[in-house]
Order: sequence, then C-alpha cells, then structure tokens
Amino acid sequence: MSDIQQIDRTTTKKISLDSLPDLLTVREVADVLRVSPLTIKRWGKRGKLPAIRINSRGDRRYKKEAVLWLLGIQGGNAI
Repeated sequence: MSDIQQIDRTTTKKISLDSLPDLLTVREVADVLRVSPLTIKRWGKRGKLPAIRINSRGDRRYKKEAVLWLLGIQGGNAI
C-alpha cells in the first residue's frame, strides 16, 4: 500500500451560476464544466469555446454566456 492519500472527489464546492463574473478564468470554467483546465484550453484552440486574451502574458478569459451556452442553459448564439 502507498502512503499517498487518495483525493476525495465526492466533496466538491457548490458553484452558483448567478454569482459568476462576466469573464471567467480557465480554472473557473473548468470547475463549472467539471473538466480539466487543459480541456478548456483545447476547446479554445478548436473553436468550441473561444478565449479572450488579456494582458501581455496572454491569459485566457471566457465569456460567461459562452460557458452557459455550452451547458445548454441559455439559447441563441452566445459565442
């Protein structure tokens, strides 16, 4: 047996969609969609979830409407 403790994935924090900011970070989107941050970046490259690049480092931000559209919460063309 390994001395490494298992991560308890059953305890997740609740995310209120109403309280989300208009622009979300990679981590925030990943938490909402319950996928890896790397998946979010890949979706951005493929055009599934377009990113807005900010600052000189090119950090990614995602529109809240686009994330909700992926979840099927809002209709219309949010992207």
